Amino acid sequence: MKGIHSDKAFTVINYTLLVIITLIILYPLYFTVIASISEPYDVVSGNVVLWPKGFTLDSYRQIFQNEEIWVGFRNSVAYTVFGTLMSLVLTIPAAYALSKKNLWGRGLITTYFVIIMYFSGGLLPTYLVVRDLGLLNQPYTLIIIGSFSVYNMVVARTYYQSSIPESLYEAAEIDGCSGFGQFFRIAVPLSKPIIAVIALYYAVGRWNDFYNSLVYITNSDYYSLQQVLRNILLESQNALAAIDGNTMSSEEMVYFMRRAYMAEAMKYAIIFVSSLPMLLIYPLVQKHFVKGVMIGSVKG
Repeated sequence: MKGIHSDKAFTVINYTLLVIITLIILYPLYFTVIASISEPYDVVSGNVVLWPKGFTLDSYRQIFQNEEIWVGFRNSVAYTVFGTLMSLVLTIPAAYALSKKNLWGRGLITTYFVIIMYFSGGLLPTYLVVRDLGLLNQPYTLIIIGSFSVYNMVVARTYYQSSIPESLYEAAEIDGCSGFGQFFRIAVPLSKPIIAVIALYYAVGRWNDFYNSLVYITNSDYYSLQQVLRNILLESQNALAAIDGNTMSSEEMVYFMRRAYMAEAMKYAIIFVSSLPMLLIYPLVQKHFVKGVMIGSVKG
């Protein structure tokens, strides 16, 4: 009886903790949604906590009428799609090659990759290289930079070593299959789970990246959506800082306050809109994602 009661108590505590953790994780997204559909004044005043106040869709109307946001959205989609494809083209073949025990210099190459994973050249040398190559203020710069992750390569290499038996390659070689044939006909079709995981990692990183756009891009036509969001945040802060009751007329104060409040509400609307693509993509790859994470979690 004591064992049964202990199991029940453990189950109750377990589910209680899971519910609490789930609420903690989901609340920021929930708050973003309710803040984006609330009156800007209530959002700035901190009146929005659990429920929206004064339902309005003005923030979304402002977003869909703002050309900069659409340009940023288009650019981010392009950077994410082409950047992820380029990253997969570089990462998967490298992982497959390093999974081969008969690769000449395999240990030395792996050591080199591990070293550059922990030690990089730094921001200034990287910027100088990008400048000297003529890549500043070019849209494809954001596709090239960060196109290879050693961590993702190691995870994919572990998958190839632990999940695909060497006997498959040996049988294919006996049948006359070349090295490229083994990669494209055996390795790639059987590695869909890890490819889905790596693709999702790269896509989320590309979509959320604003740092590279901030450093290497000055033309607003090439801004990513995240940089546009940052500019809106700065606009909100600058509008609030510009309010001076001693020098402004009442009409000017009302104008700047409305502008600041609207920018604050738009911030949450843009966060939700910019997060929506990744939220919609994840369920499509969840099956492969869970399997790939479990198999590639031990990076031997």
